[in-house]
Amino acid sequence: MKSVASLSLSPHALAAENLGFDPMIGRKLTSGEQAGQLPHLHAVLAERSGETVLESYGRGPDENWGRPLGEVAFSEDTLHDLRSVSKSIVSLLYGIALERGLVPRLDTPILSLFPEYPDLAADPQRMSRTVEHALTMTLGMEWDESKPYTGPENSEIAMEMAPDRHRYILDRPLVAEPGERWIYSGGATALIGEIIRRGTGLPLPDFARKALFEPLGIGRFEWTAGPDGTHSPASGLRMTAPNLLKIGRLVLNNGKWAGRQVVPEAWIVASTRPLVSTTEGPDYGCFWFCGQAPVPAFGGPTAWIAGFGNGGQRLWICPKADCAAVVFAGDYNNWDAWIPPTKVWSEIILGSFLEA
Repeated sequence: MKSVASLSLSPHALAAENLGFDPMIGRKLTSGEQAGQLPHLHAVLAERSGETVLESYGRGPDENWGRPLGEVAFSEDTLHDLRSVSKSIVSLLYGIALERGLVPRLDTPILSLFPEYPDLAADPQRMSRTVEHALTMTLGMEWDESKPYTGPENSEIAMEMAPDRHRYILDRPLVAEPGERWIYSGGATALIGEIIRRGTGLPLPDFARKALFEPLGIGRFEWTAGPDGTHSPASGLRMTAPNLLKIGRLVLNNGKWAGRQVVPEAWIVASTRPLVSTTEGPDYGCFWFCGQAPVPAFGGPTAWIAGFGNGGQRLWICPKADCAAVVFAGDYNNWDAWIPPTKVWSEIILGSFLEA
């Protein structure tokens, strides 16, 4: 991949230095790419206090929800799969709808919101699963996304192929008590997306446009739908890097944008704090990962919030540093795809903060 970071180094270097970064942050990224340590990167974009400090776009093969797009030259205008970073956007949408009284409280049993399945609701164990359990992925239902997203061995793909996706999710075998065990599940997000759709009376993309994207000045996006026409809350959103970075800034501003409270501050605080432990290292909130990274300039481990997506898609947020970053990549279905974006975030972006 050829990066254009070096072509835009000077203005970003100046901004970086003004905002407390090593002005060589762009050169660090370029050097890492040229050394082969950061393969498959499509875009890297970082800001602090609302000002861009790093911006790089490359070229490489890409796909749209598994459909090959060929070789793509990426730019600030290129729509890119977010994959499971979509889940974090859905969390924000639930918070907006909740404040408006359009969706139920978090302690509401999930099956009470799907009256078309009275046979499932007759099981007290299934009725004990709530909205909060879905948002935190602690439903305690069987779900396996450890297999490639190319066949029905992967539960999300099996859901997409099912004649009734919501019954497929809600009828999974129970493997743990609700709230007891974190099991990564696109099915949990699909349930939340459907609750938003039913509560607002709008397709998910339409509610997202009116309630979240338009207030942020986000005009272009796509939301991929499955064979049955249902838009995928778990992985279907496509955005540009600058527009996804706006989401990061919105979270840093506790839900406020241009003086307007777009997402309730209480929801930002509640949904982005660690609520459960995961099997993947970080903790988890409501469709947000929560972890820590060493930042010498801040005296040690520093908390971050993030949306993670297949292939190396990342939205990183560090409240203490007032910093957010977007990484787009094309290393789909490779379980080592987390390494390059983590290096970019921890070693290049957070590692470039100057000593206070």
